[in-house]
Amino acid sequence: MRKIEHIGIAVKELAVSNPVFAKILNTEPYKSESVASEGVNTSFFQVGENKIELLEATNPESPIAKFIEKKGEGIHHIAFDVEDIILEMQRLEKEGFVLLNKEPKNGADNKLVCFLHPKHTNGVLIELCQEKAG
Repeated sequence: MRKIEHIGIAVKELAVSNPVFAKILNTEPYKSESVASEGVNTSFFQVGENKIELLEATNPESPIAKFIEKKGEGIHHIAFDVEDIILEMQRLEKEGFVLLNKEPKNGADNKLVCFLHPKHTNGVLIELCQEKAG
């Protein structure tokens, strides 16, 4: 792990939450995009070296919709930047962590991602992120 890549926050509506975080962080989102495979729309804010990702569900079956239904809006995950996601996934699996996806998948912000099951990480959803080549 090289650094915290971003903190993901589940929100009901980006249209409501983007202005709130823009005021808090004193900056506008630098990027918004949809990740259809995850049923989510995202907005990213850059604050110095750190990023905040707001996540809005695009359908009631998406992981974000289920999270908000169960826990309400709030911190959803912490993402860590890794140099080699495959090696890091193998290392963590050998250490006994359960991966939510066996292969890296395409995530937002030009990343390959993998999540660790929160039952094995003190209730915190951990995301591994590697910048895509090219």
